[in-house]
Amino acid sequence: MHYKVHPLSLAVMLALVPLTANAADTTNTDSAVYEDSHESTLQTVVVTANPLKSKLTTSPSTVLAGRELVINRAGTLGEMLNGLPGVSTTGYGPWVARPIIRGMDGDRIRLLQNGVGIVDASSLSYDHAIPQNTLTINKVEVVRGPAALMYGGSAIGGVVNTFDNRIPDQPVDGVHGSAETSLASSNDDRKGAFTVEGGLGNFALHADAFAEKSGELRIPDFARSARQRALDAPDAEQPEKRLPNSDGRAQGGSLGGSYFWNDGYAGLSVSTFDSNYGSVAEEGVRLKMDQTKIAFASEIKNIDGPINNVKVNLAYTDYEHKEIDHGEIGTTFKNEGYEGRIEAHHAKIGPLDGMFGLQFSDTKFSALGDEALVPETDTKSAGLFFLENWAISTPLTLSAGGRVDYTSLSPAGGSNPRFIGAEDRDFTAGSGSIGAVYKLDPFWSVTANGSYTERTPTFYELYANGPHAATGQYLVGNQNIQKEKAFSTDLGLLFENGPYRAHTSVYYTRFRNYLAELNTGKFRNDDGDFVERNDEGALPEAIYSGVSAQFYGAELEGKARLWQTDVNAQQVNVDLRGDYTHAENRTTGQALPRISPLRLTAGIDYHVSDLVTRAEVTHAWAQKRVPENDLPTDGYTSFNMIASYPFKFSQHAWLAYVRADNITNANIRYASSVLRDIAPEAGRSVKAGLRISF
Repeated sequence: MHYKVHPLSLAVMLALVPLTANAADTTNTDSAVYEDSHESTLQTVVVTANPLKSKLTTSPSTVLAGRELVINRAGTLGEMLNGLPGVSTTGYGPWVARPIIRGMDGDRIRLLQNGVGIVDASSLSYDHAIPQNTLTINKVEVVRGPAALMYGGSAIGGVVNTFDNRIPDQPVDGVHGSAETSLASSNDDRKGAFTVEGGLGNFALHADAFAEKSGELRIPDFARSARQRALDAPDAEQPEKRLPNSDGRAQGGSLGGSYFWNDGYAGLSVSTFDSNYGSVAEEGVRLKMDQTKIAFASEIKNIDGPINNVKVNLAYTDYEHKEIDHGEIGTTFKNEGYEGRIEAHHAKIGPLDGMFGLQFSDTKFSALGDEALVPETDTKSAGLFFLENWAISTPLTLSAGGRVDYTSLSPAGGSNPRFIGAEDRDFTAGSGSIGAVYKLDPFWSVTANGSYTERTPTFYELYANGPHAATGQYLVGNQNIQKEKAFSTDLGLLFENGPYRAHTSVYYTRFRNYLAELNTGKFRNDDGDFVERNDEGALPEAIYSGVSAQFYGAELEGKARLWQTDVNAQQVNVDLRGDYTHAENRTTGQALPRISPLRLTAGIDYHVSDLVTRAEVTHAWAQKRVPENDLPTDGYTSFNMIASYPFKFSQHAWLAYVRADNITNANIRYASSVLRDIAPEAGRSVKAGLRISF
């Protein structure tokens, strides 16, 4: 696993969130690049899970920003966050990876951009990338555990919220910006980006652009695992040393601006994203992706009366990607629509401090061509929510809230016989939660929460009917399935005393009607006809069905300072982080697929003046708890080293860094990856980067 020195709570690198940093401030993180990464805290004001900005929240959360964000940028959001407590990745080659939180992925993890949902097709299929480049991100907030109260049932497993300041939310004085570039040996990856912001009076403008290009990924040995090679035909081609069709490119940018007045602002932005990358599971198949997004944001503060503050976010997205098979367009996926969110913070009502809001969306998804897995579907939703905090006493604060959502889905099968009979469905889903924070003394705090969440089935869980090359299945939806329901609890213990910090949490989630892809034991061809197992083109049939399921596990992270001297501001710190998730189908007693095993990371870093060096080792145990007919995954050990140095030159602030990942060239296969047996992670790799802020 490529763990990167992820601070701001990065799994135990707790040391990385500056005590003085405000996690809610996304206007300019350049200054944080040069802050001492060890002046940090386990918890900051994470606005994604904590819009009321309490000092402590009941939901475990992590922030990645400043220097550590720059050093740990990766090709995908999933890879960049992999290794945070409870966070793994779907891993579908170097260009495609969504984050997994506590064993849950897909539409159980809500991906947000500046608080508004990302409209794409990444949750539909593992080979569909997120249309977002990590170079444009200023900050990432990760909320582990149910956040459905604030963001709907699709946040039943957690939330990942990225911030980019494309709509400035603070006035800008003069002109400033940044530029950065990096080179990586694992796939000859070359990245570059710049950002410029300027202000004049009540106006502020933002512009950014990025570009990235890479070749095929270098791997330690064979692309296919030993277990998979034993199952392959004797004459099957066995690629080695490089992962075929893993190259790609991407570029894009944005232009935005805001108008400010004494107690608020309003702004617009337009952004584009374009990429072309290969599918590592299908020779000769490439995915060409284009997205255009228009966003609006506004906030009005210090209002007299019952409402003190109002925030509005709205985004319209036009998304399309084409799957090109040996030069011929096979399938075109489109997703067009908008999502909006309004939050109002009310004046205190006695001891209650709270807010309420409205969230709404309307998207139309279509897939046309050879792999038209689902019919064109129009999905409309609207949700009302509220959250209240009650500071009962100095040590004890309670929080409670609720949410109700209405969703309607309208399929249009057109002339495709696969979707004849697809009918409209509508759902009303409710969620509620209660939590508590209790400070035992100045150093120790206990957090606890419980929640009930309902998730509406997605259009593909209802209406899918077709071959799915990304998973090698013939998927069949079930338009009669009901809502997914979950009861969740989380208990945490936090210690913080100067450079000594620790945080541990245990959690349990029990699902009624957990929607899973269950193999029926039958086989179909691309046309949907039932065939024998050994027939050419035979794909195992899988039907979305509701089962009883449970997830439980634990996470820990801790840090201590071993030595410190005033001579050249030297210090030595050690840290430890780990996580474990157990997930099973309670109906059959079998393990659920693609669950990350027990993982531990130990690190030591040495500071001398502004230079920071770090060495770390990560060990992941073998994952042998797998469903029937699934292959186990071997464990691995990865060694990484990182060095970073900020300096001043020509009146500008610079940051230089170098990273050596997987130094021993270990064969790393993530148990959470659907392609773990045909696409390993990168072998030994060196990455160097440079950033200038002006």
